Amino acid sequence: MAESENIVAETAEKIFADLADAQDINRDKQGAWKAPLWQALTEAGLPLSWVPDDLGGSGASLAEGFAVLNVAGRHAIAIPLAETMLAGWLLAQGKMSSPEGEMTVVPANPKDRVTLNADGSLSGRARGVPFAKEAKHFAVLASGNSGNSIALVDASRCRIESGIGLGGDHSDTVTLDKVQPITTRPAPAGFDQTQLMLMGGVVRALQIAGALEAMLDISVRYSNERIAFEKKISKFQAVQHNLARLAGESAAALAAATSAADTIVHARSLKDDAVFLEAASAKIRCSEAAEKGGGIAHQVHGAIGFTIEHILHRYSLRALAWRDDFGSESYWAVELGKLVAIRGADELWPLVASR
Repeated sequence: MAESENIVAETAEKIFADLADAQDINRDKQGAWKAPLWQALTEAGLPLSWVPDDLGGSGASLAEGFAVLNVAGRHAIAIPLAETMLAGWLLAQGKMSSPEGEMTVVPANPKDRVTLNADGSLSGRARGVPFAKEAKHFAVLASGNSGNSIALVDASRCRIESGIGLGGDHSDTVTLDKVQPITTRPAPAGFDQTQLMLMGGVVRALQIAGALEAMLDISVRYSNERIAFEKKISKFQAVQHNLARLAGESAAALAAATSAADTIVHARSLKDDAVFLEAASAKIRCSEAAEKGGGIAHQVHGAIGFTIEHILHRYSLRALAWRDDFGSESYWAVELGKLVAIRGADELWPLVASR
């Protein structure tokens, strides 16, 4: 990690440590912690990390933004930081300034579509949009007769059906019925929904990897505190075996997610096969690790880990919920299989070995 990435990530880590303590958040049923945290993040410029200076953002690099997302995953925060960063990135693709406040992207599912009508309005229905109910604006990727467009939409102009995801956060259905956007710009040549989903998938992979790191730390700490049969449970071989498995899942997820992020940082285009291979593989592997790792962490904790009073569920449930955003692992497994089939058997090994 470069020094600048360290500085940005350390800034995020300090803000989360000061204002997003897991125990304090778990006890705060009214959500009073959200406003001070969002204010601090905004003052540090983190929500608009990927928006260039001339468009009103922080002008941070892709690598710096990815580092922030991994830190955010380690704290499993229930605010739309990742979604606002991704929305700002999407708007920046269309050379559009980002407004202040919470944002999210539409659509967030590869099978949903938004259409740009002849009169410039937008129509479509998008399911599972994270934090749509809490967002002030949407960054929308829409398709039309003349190609794809990127639009900034006032969230209040859309119909939003509330939904709650597995992690307890908003995962809403957004309906646009001939909604007039604030601004619309053509998307860059060749930019399509697949690239948005791949970028979103890597964002979620980094968050899952961060959550798994936190679950490992929590589990190791608990195993060294919990006494059973007059000794710490960390001394039992079965518990040691489980912790080793959890460490393996965490390491695999982090390796896959950071490799995909690094590939995007250095890619000439998001349409490169290498980006598709790395991003799809990262979403698949991190999603699998979320399921396996979360299960192991709860096994180590026993019954206490399932209680609402314990902090473990904040990480395990959100990691599981993030699996479905921007394409599930099963979706990307099919798409990855299609790529391999199109390239042919002779191209499979060179493609894999090049990574």
